[in-house]
Amino acid sequence: MATYSAGLRASEVIALKPEHIDSERMLIKVVDGKGRKDRYTLLSVKFLKELRQYYRTYRPETTSFPLPTRAGRR
Repeated sequence: MATYSAGLRASEVIALKPEHIDSERMLIKVVDGKGRKDRYTLLSVKFLKELRQYYRTYRPETTSFPLPTRAGRR
């Protein structure tokens, strides 16, 4: 949903942190996007609702969408 509604690349979704979500201004801050540039993109009401539910369910600590770790991988 993040890639479609906000126009984020997969690498940008993975790097997304809770502090990058500005629900008051309805913006998402993309840090080190394409070309190592920061930018803002729109935060849809529907995506914000989904994000809030996701945070209540999974309570991520570092990035919003952490990658699963594999056994033997460092």
